[in-house]
Amino acid sequence: MASPSAALIDRQALSELNTLRRGPAWLRLSTHLLLVVIAGWLWRQPDLALPWRATALLLSGIALATCFAPLHECCHRTAFRSRATNDAVAWLAGVLSFYNATFYRRYHQWHHRFTHQPGRDPELEDPAPTSWPGYLKELSGWTWWSGKLRGHARLLWGDLSALPYLNPEVIPQVRRSARLQALVYALVLAVSCVGANGFLFWSWLLPLAVGQPFLRFVLLAEHSGCSFSDDGTANTRTTLTLAPLRWLMWNMPFHAEHHLYPSLPFHALPQAHALIAPQLRHLDHGYLRVHRQLLADLPSLAIPAPGRA
Repeated sequence: MASPSAALIDRQALSELNTLRRGPAWLRLSTHLLLVVIAGWLWRQPDLALPWRATALLLSGIALATCFAPLHECCHRTAFRSRATNDAVAWLAGVLSFYNATFYRRYHQWHHRFTHQPGRDPELEDPAPTSWPGYLKELSGWTWWSGKLRGHARLLWGDLSALPYLNPEVIPQVRRSARLQALVYALVLAVSCVGANGFLFWSWLLPLAVGQPFLRFVLLAEHSGCSFSDDGTANTRTTLTLAPLRWLMWNMPFHAEHHLYPSLPFHALPQAHALIAPQLRHLDHGYLRVHRQLLADLPSLAIPAPGRA
């Protein structure tokens, strides 16, 4: 987080923006989950015309993949007023999108502490692609799926002691959460097999695989091509985009604002943007434009050698 961030928004305005409200989060969550359910149900209707089923599959997949957004907001504990509600929704959204919320909260705190700083930000352990094959592999979701399998296995059985954001007191809690999540998946698999309905694959894994490239396309724009420094006005990008995408992503496209002021609830980010937009080094109109810029010089996205950041 940038050191001069406090000067970008005056104290009174920041206090007003930091006010937590129940309504926006419940409305956003209910409509998000409703899209998952309705689109998923339509996709499984064999009598529906194929183009409509394909559209429903795509929408269901995007809605499932972007459950990462409520996971992210609730891990900050700013979406709802209640800490317990934030934690419960984060865990549910993590189950749906194949993240473990208990682990991700600590991982993400470290990401905010050392945003885009080589050797310190854990997100840079999965660096941005620097070639066309790497770019296509990233967008396909292959890197994400393989990383998720390794990551969940590590949470269940691996050595977590070397992770700086997990202290010895937290590790047992993370293990229990990961095991409970694995039990949920095992139960869904059992129900799918016993009922011979293929629910786990057809209504969850396949849609999530279809929707994952959409999420990769959005998340790749957040820091790629930005400064490898501790300046929050330069190391994170805000992307101005369509209202439906902002809705699905819980205003995460206002990403520089979020990093400069992580205490702000998602519904306050548009107002924060209006106040600090002129100070942002990376403010782009549309994800297609961002990706054209990235593709123009993919090698430049490489993490700099030590001492050159």
